[in-house]
Amino acid sequence: MRILTCLVSLMALLASVAGVQAETYPSKPITLIVPFPAGGPTDTVARLMSEHMRQTLGQSILVETVTGAGATIGVGRVVNAAPDGYTLILGNWSSHVGSPAIYPVSWNPVNDLTPIIRLPVSSLMIVGRESLPANNAKELIAWLKANPDKASAASVGAGSGAHVCGLYFGQKTETKFQFVFYRGGAPAMQDMLAGTIDIMCAEASQTLAHVTAHKMKAFAVMGRKRYAGLPEVPTMEEMGITGMDISFWHGLWAPKGTPKEIVDKLNDAARKALADPDVQKRVAALGMSIPEPSELTPKALHDFHKAEVDKWWPIIKSYGIKVQ
Repeated sequence: MRILTCLVSLMALLASVAGVQAETYPSKPITLIVPFPAGGPTDTVARLMSEHMRQTLGQSILVETVTGAGATIGVGRVVNAAPDGYTLILGNWSSHVGSPAIYPVSWNPVNDLTPIIRLPVSSLMIVGRESLPANNAKELIAWLKANPDKASAASVGAGSGAHVCGLYFGQKTETKFQFVFYRGGAPAMQDMLAGTIDIMCAEASQTLAHVTAHKMKAFAVMGRKRYAGLPEVPTMEEMGITGMDISFWHGLWAPKGTPKEIVDKLNDAARKALADPDVQKRVAALGMSIPEPSELTPKALHDFHKAEVDKWWPIIKSYGIKVQ
């Protein structure tokens, strides 16, 4: 009986300590992991969000890029971090769907992280070097079929959105090309602009300025809706090729077991950032859109994330992608 009483008292004490921690959170700077190189779209979203969230939370948010192994090193660091709200991760489709499907990780991206909120989303788009002879999607497909395995396609890593999107595009259009792998979107864009890479399935906001400046060509959007930044570019659906709906979405997560009170504070700070007109203007300038208010709950991110994993993992694994 005495042992039981002690256990009950201990549990009450732990609950009390956890409650105090949640009430005083945050009492020190927060580290926000970005599992991609600096300068890319995900890093840009992270810095935009952290600037505003620190005002609400009253503490600095330090953005740290942790790259490698298709972003799984950065995700793994957060999976194994203390669930106290001081280590977070801002990731995207590649880090939280594509890469965990093929890299030998010991964690599950849906089950071993605590969802906080969905963040800005963009489209994926097939783009090519400005000197390509093709000027639209039909001409590009015809050119690729006439030159099997001769064209080069940039990818930001095995299992990334760019990689899976490219594989999906090749499968649906019955075309073949060679992938060239990069550590991030920024260096891939540099080679695309230099004309040393033929095509890429790229995040649309990253290509917007280059396409409008006529430094590269945009052929098709990989989704059901046209991209607001380049409304003249058709979707693959419009080209008669169905099923090519893949978006470049972002999310914010904490380690599994993070107290609900802390998650709620982080969700509130992120919501306030996304509701700020200046943030909205900057997100629009990036060519991204903010999810609907009903999609900004932790549960909404969990359900959406799980649906993406359930949809894409069988497809990704069917490609037999091997990592070095």
